[in-house]
Amino acid sequence: MSMPQTAIVLFDLALIIVAARLLGALARRVGQPPVIGELATGILLGPMILGSHLTGVLFPSDVRPLLSTLGTFGLALFMFTVGLDLGHRRERPHAKAASAISLVSVALPFGLGVALAAFIATGHAAENKLAFALFLGTAMSVTAFPVLARIITDHNLQHTAIGKMAMTCAAVDDVCAWSLLTVVTIVAGTKQPAHSMMIVLAIPFLLLIALAFRPALRKLLGGRAATPAMTCTLLACALCSAAFTEWIGLHFIFGAFILGAAIPTLGFEGQREALNRWTGPITAVLLPVFFTISGLKVDLGTLGPNGFVELVLIILVAVVGKFGGAWATARLAKISPRDSITLAALVNTRGLTELIVLSVGLELAIIDQAIYSIMVVMALVTTAMAGPVLRLLHRTGAHKKELLLSGVGTVDKNQN
Repeated sequence: MSMPQTAIVLFDLALIIVAARLLGALARRVGQPPVIGELATGILLGPMILGSHLTGVLFPSDVRPLLSTLGTFGLALFMFTVGLDLGHRRERPHAKAASAISLVSVALPFGLGVALAAFIATGHAAENKLAFALFLGTAMSVTAFPVLARIITDHNLQHTAIGKMAMTCAAVDDVCAWSLLTVVTIVAGTKQPAHSMMIVLAIPFLLLIALAFRPALRKLLGGRAATPAMTCTLLACALCSAAFTEWIGLHFIFGAFILGAAIPTLGFEGQREALNRWTGPITAVLLPVFFTISGLKVDLGTLGPNGFVELVLIILVAVVGKFGGAWATARLAKISPRDSITLAALVNTRGLTELIVLSVGLELAIIDQAIYSIMVVMALVTTAMAGPVLRLLHRTGAHKKELLLSGVGTVDKNQN
């Protein structure tokens, strides 16, 4: 890296960090989660707002790969913590209702997304139409657990039954989304014989993690106090796992996620806290870099009339599938009308998880630049919807009414 490149990278990092923080604070002031502002950073610094020339000056083509590498590192650590958090989630209130809502809120948008893909695929010259259809369905069915958790906390719903149920649904949706994306990745790679053969290695890799790594970790480290050396070793294992899945053609996010989910729960509370302390500041700095590099690729100015029709259709399908599916299933489960809308608005948030999924699709050439731009806008719109809906529902104060389930739930009259 030459000296001018070093100077530009350092300047760009400073610009991204400051812009992401300012926009995140602005988003919070208008009642949105900070991640909305952070997600918008790249779009505001990109060609759609600043123009191609100024964006090219701020982020030269020879510097973007270097920034992308930093963003990749931040994303790998973030996916590791997502897996770590997934293994730690224990609350499963009203499991039957939550399972039904999760199933419908994934299956319905997935099916509608696949149907929509068949309608728009010809306009995007998708080489692998099956992968394109499966990917669009997967992208429609995503729920962003980290964003949802932040919204729940901001609206004081974390101790309510409806908040806990939303968290449970998002956890199930997370697993479904990553599983579907794994299938799409495999389908997209079928035209690459080397990768197709190497993906078979994923099976022994998963067995190694489940049958050797996890038991060995429990035996060697279980119950012991966390140390810097131990924390560094686990982080190094996560990066090696990410490198392996990238090498066999699955994408690095899966390796990092799997390793995090494989770390045991009981006896590892100290290790989990230490890992979160270490990764938190790093991801807080480097994830906005990933947001920005992703946002720089968004340009709605080149869509044309057909593109804007597709944008409207995609947003409509996303909302009808996710919001509508969750709401209808919640009502069938005898959940009150207001709580059903609350739940639907929460699981309809896509945010960061959607951006990760879209970056995989663009990297693997499953989708083109136009669909990528449209889907990023859809992710922002569906995530931004949650705040106004919740404020409208609960404008008289904190959420007072507990989840009503026939024969299961009761009203907690003492809840504030």
